[in-house]
Amino acid sequence: MKLAYYIKKERLRSDARVEALLARFRASGHALYPVGGPSGLQDGTDALLGLGGDGTFLSAARIAVPAGVPVLGVNFGRLGFLSESDPGAVVDALDRGDYLVEERELLQIRCDALPEADDWPFALNEMSVSRLSASMLGVDVSVDGSALPTYWADGLLVATSSGSTAYSLSVGGPICLPETQLFIVSPISPHNLNVRPLIVPETSSLRITLRSRDERAILTMDNRNYTVPVGAVIEVNAAPMRLKRLRLGESNFINALRTRLLWGEDLRNGSGLE
Repeated sequence: MKLAYYIKKERLRSDARVEALLARFRASGHALYPVGGPSGLQDGTDALLGLGGDGTFLSAARIAVPAGVPVLGVNFGRLGFLSESDPGAVVDALDRGDYLVEERELLQIRCDALPEADDWPFALNEMSVSRLSASMLGVDVSVDGSALPTYWADGLLVATSSGSTAYSLSVGGPICLPETQLFIVSPISPHNLNVRPLIVPETSSLRITLRSRDERAILTMDNRNYTVPVGAVIEVNAAPMRLKRLRLGESNFINALRTRLLWGEDLRNGSGLE
């Protein structure tokens, strides 16, 4: 296979584990080259390896999606839901052809206040708006033209199913299997306690406006953030394209929940402890 690889964190470039993995790929006959941005992908590339954690995977997605190249996340980070593959297993799995390509939905964010230089108005995990200072936000959201009650909160996020185990989970959102086609709308530290996360179809069109004593707020898209005026209008929809993700044969989302989040860990579940 012809493989590109992307490393975000400088310290990993000289990491012995990374060097050993790249040596194994070359010894197995794979063509391998580094890439730093979308223009660096060569014709005929079969996959892009994201070497790091989930933050690296998110940055690699920006490189791979425009070219339609699948991303394989190799975990040199911590939890790793997107970059879940064990470095010791990836070479043999690719040699055996023991993998499949799955597609993940993306969010498309439109906001006139975003800088013109930002040519990637998309997010794989989530977008969010949040307060810039001590003043709470009033977040008005409409779903396909129907207005929801105003969220009075520290902010609000819209997540994909891929992002259900990321920021969305930490604010009380549900865990969703990656193949479910939905968006999760969740308030961040709401001050009106009778609001809960809302699941809407991925075909929904969301319109978000803000109220605050502050003049500005923070808008994030995955691991990027911007300061926008409170009067900005933010539109969120499903992106016209999807991320292709290479998944190794032994990968299993439910098992990842159990091993990474200790999901449902209970002494009564037969753990072998007395």
